[in-house]
Amino acid sequence: MFRRQPADDFTNLLYNRTAERARAAELFEACGIPDTLDGRFDALALYAALVIDRLQREPDGETLAQAFFDAMFRHLDLTLREIGVQDLGVGRRIKIMAEGFHGRALAYREALGNGPTSLAEVLRRNAYGGRPPADADIVARLEAHVRTEVDRLGRTARSDLIK
Repeated sequence: MFRRQPADDFTNLLYNRTAERARAAELFEACGIPDTLDGRFDALALYAALVIDRLQREPDGETLAQAFFDAMFRHLDLTLREIGVQDLGVGRRIKIMAEGFHGRALAYREALGNGPTSLAEVLRRNAYGGRPPADADIVARLEAHVRTEVDRLGRTARSDLIK
């Protein structure tokens, strides 16, 4: 009989908490992320990328980050099936989503590390379901929100990440 590892329990709880935060009304109302399937995926990808970067600072960070990623994509697979995507199409869509997530995560990491592209520009390109807002103030609100979230995650002890 297979037994779940404590890391799996932790990362499943952390994924659920991350998904809740990614559905916060503030992101859609004040920060302008469209409340669509694409917009919700973009919000989840943003939060998940921040959490994965935080997890990687732990001694077992690579293992935790992979377990979190796996939990997220198990949930996304289930969600696609629940909304009626045919079995044959799920794998293809998951692959596209994983590639999209990877690209976004790298762009966010680079921008937050003072890379050549500003965080505001990376958010404008990646966090709005393919429909970036014309109003720079909306993107600035999302940028401030993301920086606050990065700071919060950085100050949060591992055990408190799931609270």
